[in-house]
Amino acid sequence: MVFRKLKSEAEIVYRHLLVLKTVMEKQPVGIFKLSDILNMPKHRVRYSLRVLEQSGIIVPTQYGAMIRDEGYDKIEEMKNDIQEIKNLLVDIEDLLNKL
Repeated sequence: MVFRKLKSEAEIVYRHLLVLKTVMEKQPVGIFKLSDILNMPKHRVRYSLRVLEQSGIIVPTQYGAMIRDEGYDKIEEMKNDIQEIKNLLVDIEDLLNKL
């Protein structure tokens, strides 16, 4: 299917955002606690935390992950990005419906 990779990537982004939301609510919070709260395997939590850290949104501390001060600006950027993606998806849907 043409959209298989897009769907898979969207599911991964959703998981990253679930981890981010939980970090925001429970910070500082570690991998084991996140895994328990989200009922998600530790290796997936660890990967999401790594992606969020590399994106400059969170920072690891000795007590667990926390949102960086600059992380809130990055979250606002993501909100803008998702609007652009939504607009593109509307264009894709319109084009698909014309086929």
